[in-house]
Amino acid sequence: MPVVILCMILIACSTPSPRPPAPATRPDSVAPSADRPAAQQHDQAANEVLIRAISLIGTPYRWGGNTPEGGFDCSGLVHFVFRDAVGLNLPRTTQELAALAAPRITRSDLRAGDLLVFGGSAGVEHVGIHVGDGRFVHAPTTGGTVRIDHLDDRYWRPRFLFARRPLAAP
Repeated sequence: MPVVILCMILIACSTPSPRPPAPATRPDSVAPSADRPAAQQHDQAANEVLIRAISLIGTPYRWGGNTPEGGFDCSGLVHFVFRDAVGLNLPRTTQELAALAAPRITRSDLRAGDLLVFGGSAGVEHVGIHVGDGRFVHAPTTGGTVRIDHLDDRYWRPRFLFARRPLAAP
């Protein structure tokens, strides 16, 4: 009989609890707290953003799309991921994301969770989410899907303009 009780306890402890919906305002994982240093808060929020972004790999590209069910364009993916993962309501367009009132970051200072801004002769054209090691998640083009690419790819390297850090402590 004790073995049965022990098994029931182990099963109950290993069952994951359901994930609560994202709050409508900035959660403690993004807002500064006296209990945790800003770097630790950034890392925790960045992990939530990355987990959510990576879970969307394979979602079809759709111009103007901003849901997993309907597909994503680049800015729709960024907007959805930050709102869903950490409750941060970022702007919806690529140009607004590029102009975000958040610290501007150079390539050498990139951290996970930073927004990458790409452009060409027409100015700002694309955004993605840095995941680390020079890689980023994005919704690239019509006919494609959400995927991970590398900043050093010959297409992306010359188009990288700068990054923004929306998870920086206010």
